[in-house]
Amino acid sequence: MHAVVRKHSLGWLAPCIHRLIAVMLTTTAIGAQALEALAVRQAAPGVFLFQGEIAEQDARNLGAISNLGFIVGSRCVAVIDTGGSPAVGAALRASIRSKTDLPVCYVINTHVHPDHILGNQAFIDDKPVFVGHARLPAALAARSTHYLAAAERQMGEAGKGLQLVPPSRTVALEDELDLGGRTLKLRAWPTAHTDNDLTVLDEATGTLFAGDLLFVGHLPVVDGKILGWIKVGATLSAMDVQRVVPGHGDAGNAWREAFAKQGNYLQGLVDQTRRALKAGKTLSQAVGEVEPGDATDWALVDLFHRRNVTSAFAELEWEE
Repeated sequence: MHAVVRKHSLGWLAPCIHRLIAVMLTTTAIGAQALEALAVRQAAPGVFLFQGEIAEQDARNLGAISNLGFIVGSRCVAVIDTGGSPAVGAALRASIRSKTDLPVCYVINTHVHPDHILGNQAFIDDKPVFVGHARLPAALAARSTHYLAAAERQMGEAGKGLQLVPPSRTVALEDELDLGGRTLKLRAWPTAHTDNDLTVLDEATGTLFAGDLLFVGHLPVVDGKILGWIKVGATLSAMDVQRVVPGHGDAGNAWREAFAKQGNYLQGLVDQTRRALKAGKTLSQAVGEVEPGDATDWALVDLFHRRNVTSAFAELEWEE
């Protein structure tokens, strides 16, 4: 028995091909839009900054809510923080490519928080050395499940399929990175904003990337030890540098005043919490009674102040 071969016209296939091409072109256009370069400014020769929006992370901003930067040497580029999603990281990478063709040799994370680290994924193919505080790997491991679930909840589709990229080089005290004719000095700090805060100093221009050890405009958020943060802030504010890039808010010239304002908020939180504890107040009472000072100085007070009181209460409760 012979098989019967039926001949059909392939004319029906043409519309399908056209539709497929249209879908491919649309996808390409969406991808190109997602990779649009972040608007960066040059704060000093070879030092570029992106100022994030002061806001909660969501599907609109995709985690572009922290300050990011990169520094260009004669040999290669160092990235300081990568944003709150691979999309933001890719947009930062596009900004780098608009300024230089030099390879990205280092990606430095100032601390564990997702708005500073979830963009790492966009730089994997560059094969850089990922750099962080010696305690960063443990912090990432402890928080990864929560962070990834929160990213999907906050950003929807853009928050799916993310990965946390840990450091391949860690800093316990101090370290130096050579970008070619340009040295970056890294310093790991005792527990302050978090237990894994790292600063980056560009010696050539006197530019200090403080990460979230400095907040400007955005209410400071306590995720480490408030007393430690007050001490670290005092040390940083006395440094002999030309400019300081905060983790959030304007990187202007008034950085000493910014440290003072942040210190006043943190010290006020300590003083009020101690009084509440001395008066025998419960945690819930303290959360309702401890004031943020002049709330007009800060954004996102409603989101973070009560949380800060809780952290301060837990830290100070067992003080001698």
